[in-house]
Amino acid sequence: MAKEYDVVKSLRKFGIYRPEDLTLFMDNIKIRNVSKDEVLLQIGTICQSVFFIENGSVYQYNFKDEIEENIIDLHIESEWVLNHQSFTSQSPSESIIKAFSDCVVLELSIENIHKLIAISPVFLQLGGILESSVSRVSFFDNDLTPLKKYQFILQNRPQLIQYFPLKIIASYLKIAPETLSRVREKLAKNTTKSIS
Repeated sequence: MAKEYDVVKSLRKFGIYRPEDLTLFMDNIKIRNVSKDEVLLQIGTICQSVFFIENGSVYQYNFKDEIEENIIDLHIESEWVLNHQSFTSQSPSESIIKAFSDCVVLELSIENIHKLIAISPVFLQLGGILESSVSRVSFFDNDLTPLKKYQFILQNRPQLIQYFPLKIIASYLKIAPETLSRVREKLAKNTTKSIS
């Protein structure tokens, strides 16, 4: 493998792989061009694959009511995405995974994961992917102030703001868009004061 793919760099975070392991891994993934708004996982279907986002952005949501989306998680380039509960229990998904923009994703099916593990126990390390994909932070649903929630994003995942509009970020943080606008204004004023 002359070029070190982002997906390979990601794998190396979870374990040690020999070059032949990585070649085998790459032989078992499927490259998919995904259009904006294309659904990768529908409510009621069982999650059969994990996806690595080469480029673009993806979000996971269910519905608060018949119209309003309840954002569960946001995913961007070089991140893994799956519905963890549906995938690990092989039960119907309670959420949707959809492309927010045009994307290139690498798909690794559960069937191919089992095949890789049968060939070599080194692929048991792929379990790290499953854990890393659960980036949704449950304390967003709890008692943190809107300011603290937004500061968490700025400190830990600032790229999200480049990929998603504020309405989506607000839903992810479980605050109203108007509240998020006020928080951003307040931070901007505080930054201006500290500079002058």
